[in-house]
Amino acid sequence: MNADLILFNGQFHTVDRENPLASAVAISEGRFVAVGTDAEAMALRGSGTQVIDLKGRCVIPGLNDSHLHLIRGGLNYNLELRWEGVPSLADALRMLKDQADRTPTPQWVRVVGGWNEFQFAEKRMPTLEELNQAAPDTPVFVLHLYDRALLNRAALRVAGYTRNTPNPPGGEIVRDSNGEPTGMLVARPNAMILYSTLAKGPKLPLEYQVNSTRQFMRELNRLGLTSAIDAGGGFQNYPDDYQVIEQLAKDQQLTIRIAYNLFTQKPKEELTDFKNWTSSVTLHQGDDYLRHNGAGEMLVFSAADFEDFLEPRPDLPQTMEDELEPVVRHLVEQRWPFRLHATYNESISRMLDVFEKVNRDIPFNGLPWFFDHAETITPQNIERVRALGGGIAIQDRMAFQGEYFVERYGAKAAEATPPIKRMLAEGVPVGAGTDATRVSSYNPWTSLYWMVSGRTVGGLELHAEGLSRQTALELFTHGSAWFSSEQGKKGMIKVGQLADVAALSADFFSVDEEAIKWIESVLTVVGGKVVYAAGDFEKLGPASVPVLPDWSPVVKVPGHWRPTSPMQAQVHHCSGPCGVHAHSHEKARLSNAPVSDFAGFWGAFGCSCFAF
Repeated sequence: MNADLILFNGQFHTVDRENPLASAVAISEGRFVAVGTDAEAMALRGSGTQVIDLKGRCVIPGLNDSHLHLIRGGLNYNLELRWEGVPSLADALRMLKDQADRTPTPQWVRVVGGWNEFQFAEKRMPTLEELNQAAPDTPVFVLHLYDRALLNRAALRVAGYTRNTPNPPGGEIVRDSNGEPTGMLVARPNAMILYSTLAKGPKLPLEYQVNSTRQFMRELNRLGLTSAIDAGGGFQNYPDDYQVIEQLAKDQQLTIRIAYNLFTQKPKEELTDFKNWTSSVTLHQGDDYLRHNGAGEMLVFSAADFEDFLEPRPDLPQTMEDELEPVVRHLVEQRWPFRLHATYNESISRMLDVFEKVNRDIPFNGLPWFFDHAETITPQNIERVRALGGGIAIQDRMAFQGEYFVERYGAKAAEATPPIKRMLAEGVPVGAGTDATRVSSYNPWTSLYWMVSGRTVGGLELHAEGLSRQTALELFTHGSAWFSSEQGKKGMIKVGQLADVAALSADFFSVDEEAIKWIESVLTVVGGKVVYAAGDFEKLGPASVPVLPDWSPVVKVPGHWRPTSPMQAQVHHCSGPCGVHAHSHEKARLSNAPVSDFAGFWGAFGCSCFAF
């Protein structure tokens, strides 16, 4: 056998406990055929084999996000200005003003998820007046976590909110003393007002949605992601909103493996949706790049316990059990795996009552199912999940909402929110993810940083002892494979498994904890093909695709913020053009990191805050 690709002189952390470390791999027909020493891999070299010297890089299995709204996020990625990781509000507002100046009528400037005020040096949100000053004429929509959205005056006008607009159920249009909308929308207690307002903005045409999805996948590849489980989402209708991802799959242009769940869109008609889908969609239809994965994360709207820690815990309606039971009963009868959004233990208890009732009549008998989130689940309910053969997909929402959780429930409660160690000790399958793109960042290294350090993006210590780096990596690779019924197929660097790997800009296992959040991939391989390359490996990767439209925020802000140099970003107090006094940039030890695409970016905004 001759290999198609050999990667050698690396530090491979395989996540295979029988063979945890290797220096080289050989790949043939998209799968690993050798994992071991350089000599063992080179024995499979032929005249047509591509050989890449990794120069001692740390290499891991491709990361797998168990809860990512990738399909919807891809359709909108080119429309959205990213504040993820931006170190100051002054920088963020400057970015917003620049984008507003470039955005043509009738398009909006959208800042949707991935940030909070605690990451900023100023430790505050933008004011409505600051938004109006930055963009007096272009509509601006800024989403803050699950709790509110800020609209400038131009956005209020085009959204049609006036003094005569009534508050929708579960939401509030904040008004001034004269009864006029201020521009603040509040989720009280659910986010429908936020998401329905966002949906009023113009969409991209189909050609640009294809480009947008490709840009998003490239950004995920840059961060070492090779697989994701798409959790559906509001305003993501099947099959209409899946045509772009299906076309990319048909054209063999997917660089992320996607397993997708179907998310009901019709309150009180959820059972009808699932009956239609189980009769028209074959479970696991597709291939290793795009395949169906079952139902959820929304099964019935009455079972959605909204996770806004600024508001008291909501009590689910009394009708929840009667509405959830027939849907679960139907899915179990059809042997369709399912997932269910659940934040609070009180909700989980009631949901488990339904599951156990159905199980007595129609045994689950190994049917994969799982809860998403489960921040406050108790040991007793973890045991009930295990007894029913379920799993728990955890996300890093506490990295973004930890300060609010502590304020409401106390620091002690935050120490085990979610109780990952207890889940693992009970033997429950656990997979890690981000729940991006509307609230958390899609950056898996933010999530890995939170799991390892126990700290929020704002630096608040939630618990003193995080997970080991090995365990955290296992949850984001092998652990997540269970949630798409692909355990044994991917998630490890192991002979026979799909050949998905990422060579990293820094050694995840040895860098300081604060440096974890700045790690990225310098070489990402999916199915034995290089899909992204940077730095020393740049010439080995495919060329980037020009961004469409040319006014897209992605043209100037290509993804998650990162330091502008491979050198260590020093702490620096700025009193210069950026206007942020005592502006502290995070330390990031990035020895051997590639020169970022952001080189010179902050200088374009008049900021000279970096000292190298």
